[in-house]
Amino acid sequence: MKRLGLIGVVILFAFAPTKMVKTKIGEGIVVSLPTTLNPMTEQDIVQRYPSVRAPLGAFTNVNRDADFSVNISATQWRQADLEMAAKFFKSGIYNLYDRVDIINSGIQTINKKKFIFFEFESRVNGNKLKEGEREAMFRYSYVQYYIEKGRTLVFAFNCPKSAREEWQAITHEIMKSIKLK
Repeated sequence: MKRLGLIGVVILFAFAPTKMVKTKIGEGIVVSLPTTLNPMTEQDIVQRYPSVRAPLGAFTNVNRDADFSVNISATQWRQADLEMAAKFFKSGIYNLYDRVDIINSGIQTINKKKFIFFEFESRVNGNKLKEGEREAMFRYSYVQYYIEKGRTLVFAFNCPKSAREEWQAITHEIMKSIKLK
């Protein structure tokens, strides 16, 4: 009987909703993130985002295999250019990976703001000549863009493809929680 009770408790926790916390990313940017994502260390940011401009915010889980980030890209797109910008961003995604399978994409309104989004699985082929890099990498990603004058905000989540089932609903919740002033 104790065994059945223990199994019941485990099942309840497995289906318990993920606790989300409102997190201020930058001036006028708030997003709800699961408590399982914590700010990346400076070393993590340097390794994962080798760029002159660090992300506004970058978060990862304990295993360091599921990440959420917010970046700013200097662009000249306007809100009136959403359809054309979406084609440009889609082309950029296809150029980053060896294979891309789009799950969903389009333009959606979140908290009265229009975002371009792409949800996809990707593959980067391994390098047969380099030890430790021979296997292909498969990822699940959700990238969302908000265009405003002179810049584009890029919200991105990614994890191993094998963890998609665990993270997909949470990722949708994260992306739909974005509030911009």
